[in-house]
Amino acid sequence: MDGLFRASSFFELLMEIIFATNNQHKLKEVQQLLGQEFNLLSLSDVGITEDIPEDYFTLEENALQKASVVYQQTGKDCFADDTGLEIAALNGQPGVLSARYAGEGKNPEENLQKVLRLLKVVTHREAQFRTVIALIYQGKKYLFEGVVKGEILYEKLGSAGFGYDPIFKPHGYKESFAQMDLVLKNKISHRGKATAELVNFLLEQESQ
Repeated sequence: MDGLFRASSFFELLMEIIFATNNQHKLKEVQQLLGQEFNLLSLSDVGITEDIPEDYFTLEENALQKASVVYQQTGKDCFADDTGLEIAALNGQPGVLSARYAGEGKNPEENLQKVLRLLKVVTHREAQFRTVIALIYQGKKYLFEGVVKGEILYEKLGSAGFGYDPIFKPHGYKESFAQMDLVLKNKISHRGKATAELVNFLLEQESQ
């Protein structure tokens, strides 16, 4: 009984927080980054099934919009992210439109192929991924940002990851994001950096 009590007490100490997504790739990445101190819940875990709009013109506004909708419906601590691939030769596109660059169907393969077509004869292929996380914690709003710089490849490489990962190679590495194992990707990625800031903030708040 004593062992059961201690195990129960441990799980009760886990901080429960909602991530405003049902994207299983994102959930897996972020749960690994959050570690065992947090119990990460998805939208479906809290009964939110409708699509949350992302109709603003910046990553910051979209992330705040999603987090605010979740907080209004649940009253629980939550966070949302928005990520953009910003390509220098395309004047920062697709940027905030990254998820629906090829149309409202939000087809990742079509988005990726559109980028490859537009850059087919372009040699300057500098790009960056940028993630903004909006957190609502105890009713207050906070923003965290992560950026990773790299270049767009001429063809897809690798089968892991999601979105534009197969055509993005971060500076200083020979592999695309889709060729990296998750531990390495999380260490250097835009989402990894933003989530690390989020985790440090939450741990600091919980220790007070």
